[in-house]
Amino acid sequence: MSAFEDDLRAAVGRMRDVGRTWLRPLGEEADRLGRPIPPDHEFFTMLVREGVMRRGLTPGGSERRTVRNVVVGEEGAYWDRGALVTLPGPGLGGAPVRKMGTPEQRERFLAPFRSEDRPRWAAFAMTEPGAGSDVARIAMRADRDGDEWVLNGQKMYSSNSGRADWVVVFATVDPSAGRNGHRAFVVERDRPGFVFLRNEAKMGVRAYETSSFVLEDCRLPADNLLGGDAYYEGRANRGFGGAMETFNATRPIVAVHAVGIARSALDHARAFVDTEFPAHATRRRRRALERLVEIRRGIEQGRRLCIRAAELVDAGRPNALEASVAKLYCPPVALAAIRTAQDVVGDAGVRRDRFLEKLTRDVKMLDIGEGTQQIQRRVIARHIVGADVVR
Repeated sequence: MSAFEDDLRAAVGRMRDVGRTWLRPLGEEADRLGRPIPPDHEFFTMLVREGVMRRGLTPGGSERRTVRNVVVGEEGAYWDRGALVTLPGPGLGGAPVRKMGTPEQRERFLAPFRSEDRPRWAAFAMTEPGAGSDVARIAMRADRDGDEWVLNGQKMYSSNSGRADWVVVFATVDPSAGRNGHRAFVVERDRPGFVFLRNEAKMGVRAYETSSFVLEDCRLPADNLLGGDAYYEGRANRGFGGAMETFNATRPIVAVHAVGIARSALDHARAFVDTEFPAHATRRRRRALERLVEIRRGIEQGRRLCIRAAELVDAGRPNALEASVAKLYCPPVALAAIRTAQDVVGDAGVRRDRFLEKLTRDVKMLDIGEGTQQIQRRVIARHIVGADVVR
């Protein structure tokens, strides 16, 4: 076994311990109360105090970072996907900073997450009231004023932005330019003009915040433009391309969360079968187990798709097709797994106070976030038959 595999096995073990002790209990509590885990919760303080945020739950530097996040992310989502997403760290905001930012920007914005003074979060904001899956329609304006940028507009459905130190915000410098007008900025939440609106009341994954905010004449220094002016000069759709590269890197991670949820449903149903259908009840037991085999098959296939897409990211190779295939495939696998598990356990599977009912609500967010099923089909079709055919 290689050193990488040893480290990965240890990281999964750490996540399992954290998941059993903290993620599932906190996720269930947040779901019951209908509000996210507060940022000053002792769990987050403990992570900082013990140096977990500095070392990370997936230590090992940048070697195969995306594969690590996929494998460990599956384990975390198994215990509770909502509580997993609320873990301190750069989150989705870290990917565009790493991919688009200058060395100075990467140090400036990411280095504080290695400190141990307090829990820290970052966030990513693309979606707007009039721009969801069609991100080319973003309307948030970015206007240059001397050595500053002035941003105006609204963002919504941004995970953890209500507690973030900063948010990566995509805006347009010219609405008539479409995708070519997109730019990415890092906006510190304490800047004048950053107005927090609300946390959305979600049907599931209630442990983490999904927030809306407005930027009103929010002034940023020129060096808060990710990559600087040079990143965008003479290169069409550079800002939009950076956003898509971010999604291609994060979609396998989001997709594998569905695999973790499917595993959780499978184990719940299997425990029910072992308890309620003793070995001598062969016919009922056999029928139930045959249905669970189909869940396991989908889990194995989904995991392989996610790891393959992650391997391409770590190798610096294009993975748009593989990322979309994984994102298209895995959420329906989780939904089917939950429905099958509910069929196996009977009426207990749909009661409000039961585990499978919560999973049903949690998994729906994975069907929408990071690109809907329809968007993934369009991406896949473009790669199969060509961009000129699919519009």
